Amino acid sequence: MKDTLKHRGMRNKLVEVLSAKGIQDKAVLDAVKTVPRHLFLDSGFEDHAYQDKAFPIGAEQTISQPYTVAFQTELLKIKPNDKILEIGTGSGYQTAILLHLRAKLYTIERQKELFKKTKLFFNKMNYRPKKVIFGDGYKGLPEEAPFDGIIVTAGAPMVPKPLMSQLKIGGRLVIPVGEDEQVMTLFIRKSEKEFEKQELGAFRFVPLLENKN
Repeated sequence: MKDTLKHRGMRNKLVEVLSAKGIQDKAVLDAVKTVPRHLFLDSGFEDHAYQDKAFPIGAEQTISQPYTVAFQTELLKIKPNDKILEIGTGSGYQTAILLHLRAKLYTIERQKELFKKTKLFFNKMNYRPKKVIFGDGYKGLPEEAPFDGIIVTAGAPMVPKPLMSQLKIGGRLVIPVGEDEQVMTLFIRKSEKEFEKQELGAFRFVPLLENKN
């Protein structure tokens, strides 16, 4: 599959949809306009790639709705060279958006099949996260902490404590919290012990699974 003028036109239309839904960050909109989302889907879904909806990608996971990706990314307030941890690499689309914003990105995926597929895809597409890790997102990545931002791309029944502790002072954690339906939640670390919490509306995500070993 190639990236054609037609695809670029569809991305421009998608950006208009996201703007109308309230996404304002120009850098985020530019990332959506640039990253070829159709390449992250199986070719049979190509026609659906620039609709504002989620799609299955295998291993019972989905590629998130573009609005959700843009909304979560906007909440992170990324500056170039910010150190970001992504929990749930999935298709790699969210990863590519974060890389477009020039984040230093560490990403963790617990589904072996997706981890292998996406890692190969990154190499092919020349996407360069700092590390692509096969592991348990609940634990975060203590050896690389602290992070300027942490983004969780699956619904968590509660907020994993290790993720809170791996944020820099001033850092931002964006996580969908809840069982059947999730509330998008933003935590900003104010000090060693103090976090500001904002709840920002209901979303639906596949569950964030914990390794039980």
